[in-house]
Amino acid sequence: MEQLIPYLQIIAGLVLLTAGGEFIVRGAVGLALLLGVSKVIVGLTIVAAGTSAPEFVVSLNASLKGTADIAMGNVVGSNIANILLILGAVAVLKPVAAGRITVVRDGGTMLLGTVLFIALCMFGAIDRWAGALMLGVLAAIWYFTYKHDKNMPSEASHLHEEEVDEVGEVPKGWAKPLVATLIGIVALMFGAEWLVDGGVAVARQFGVSEAVIGLTLVAFGTSLPELAASVVAAFRGHSDVALGNVLGSNLLNLLVIIGGVSLIAPIPVPEQILNSDLWIMLAVTVGLLAVAYAFRKISRITGSAFVIAYLVYVFQLVAA
Repeated sequence: MEQLIPYLQIIAGLVLLTAGGEFIVRGAVGLALLLGVSKVIVGLTIVAAGTSAPEFVVSLNASLKGTADIAMGNVVGSNIANILLILGAVAVLKPVAAGRITVVRDGGTMLLGTVLFIALCMFGAIDRWAGALMLGVLAAIWYFTYKHDKNMPSEASHLHEEEVDEVGEVPKGWAKPLVATLIGIVALMFGAEWLVDGGVAVARQFGVSEAVIGLTLVAFGTSLPELAASVVAAFRGHSDVALGNVLGSNLLNLLVIIGGVSLIAPIPVPEQILNSDLWIMLAVTVGLLAVAYAFRKISRITGSAFVIAYLVYVFQLVAA
């Protein structure tokens, strides 16, 4: 029976992370709209941050527990899963439109964040100064994106508004959004605790590294909110929202999650991730942007190829 406990912890952790992410997004969006914040800003910041909340809490928990390999693997693995698995699955359901400005501007900032992240990883660890730099770069990106959307609205700004609309009905008044946000935070805290503890135990049972658990099981689990939201959007005929979700979430995963966590506890970069997975993440990012720019969409064939590539990636990690 004791051998089943880690798996029960993982299942419970995934459920709480998914539910907690949903509560936080709805509560935070409700509060922001109540304060009169524009939908463009809400979509650009709050929705993206809310869907990345599970990754942040899990990475922070792992880092504070001394299992930083899971923290780093979670973020790198989530970015790979977001592109190959989530966008791939959505495109199989319905091709994903890719507007030129969205790809060039939002995709370009995601690529910039990816290159910066990899460059900082070359030092062997993300220290506090690197975390501060990453957060500063993100603040600058958000500022210039907001100014651009304010002065010259484009399909990218409409996409951010659609991201807010896809959140669905949000709590009204002041009390309900606050309660929803608090419930989400508590659920994320317990979910992260159980997922990390269960993941570490499973890694020891099977003799695999904590980095591999972070890249696969934990990364998949923390990507579930984005997967659920993107699939629902595709069924509603808004598959393009998935692209905006992924571009924004991947940027936040790198700059906010690792940047923020490293301010509290510097994060060493595992050798396996440094030598392999960082470059896979970069290749996947460049591949997505190249396809989206060249064809202005992600077709069902491309989506199928993305999903197959993800399954191959996970298999080679586990089998190694």
